[in-house]
Amino acid sequence: MTVTVRVPAQLRTLTGGAGEVVVEGDTVGSVLKALDTEHPGFAERVFDDKGELRRFVNVFLADEDVRFLGGLATPVAPGQTVSIVPAVAGG
Repeated sequence: MTVTVRVPAQLRTLTGGAGEVVVEGDTVGSVLKALDTEHPGFAERVFDDKGELRRFVNVFLADEDVRFLGGLATPVAPGQTVSIVPAVAGG
C-alpha cells in the first residue's frame, strides 16, 4: 500500500531535502521501517533501543497521534499520510 510520509525539516537531510516521501506499508511500523530502508538513518532517529517510538518523536496518522491509536501496529490505508513530528520544548 502506498503511503505518504511527511518528513520534518530536521530529518530532511536523510531524504535529500524532500519534505514528503512515498513508501509502501500496511501499518505505521512497516511504513517507518520502509522509510528507513529507502532513506537509511530514520530508524535510529525515531526508534529507541527497544524498537518503540522515541519519547520525543510524535507520529500522526491522518491527524491522530498513533500512541492513542494502535501505536506502531496501527493499520494504514492506501493513500493515507503519516507525519513525523519532533516534540518541541521551550520555556
